[in-house]
Amino acid sequence: MEHAAGDAPNTIDAADMTRVCAAGTGSLVALGVAAAIACALPFPAFAQDEGGLYIAGYGFSFERAAEQGLARNPPGQRFFVLTLSPNTAALTKAATKSAAAVRKRVAAAGGVLLVCQRDIDSGSIDAATLVPGVVAVRGFPPRGSDAIPPGERYFPGENPDNLPRNNETLRRLRSTCS
Repeated sequence: MEHAAGDAPNTIDAADMTRVCAAGTGSLVALGVAAAIACALPFPAFAQDEGGLYIAGYGFSFERAAEQGLARNPPGQRFFVLTLSPNTAALTKAATKSAAAVRKRVAAAGGVLLVCQRDIDSGSIDAATLVPGVVAVRGFPPRGSDAIPPGERYFPGENPDNLPRNNETLRRLRSTCS
């Protein structure tokens, strides 16, 4: 079909339709690929406001674990220092001045100080001697238990703001405290 100069065609031929469909499909594919990549990235890739878990125990003192946390996390980035018995003196009211100073630096930098609830339950840690702000963390419940409701990450009554948002970090924490 021929058109006079200046007249716009009223129809789209097959070649034009193929180009339009290919362009639309290409955009959708690119969008789909971008969405798939975004969903495949682990949660920490989006929430870089949370650091790791540093454990005082198994050959690491509280001071060493705390210093690692301080060194590896910028101020204001939340990170976690779990202190296992018998390394918990730094988290008590009877801590040495140097241990108390490190503890205060961790808290001021955004660190969360943790102990295992099992250590309190066994009597290894006297909860009454812990300084305010230290959080007791429960380990995994026994297999087959419904203590953590299906599909949930936390025990009823547990404050998620005191615990890692990252699944792997929370798993490590609960495993260590089991």
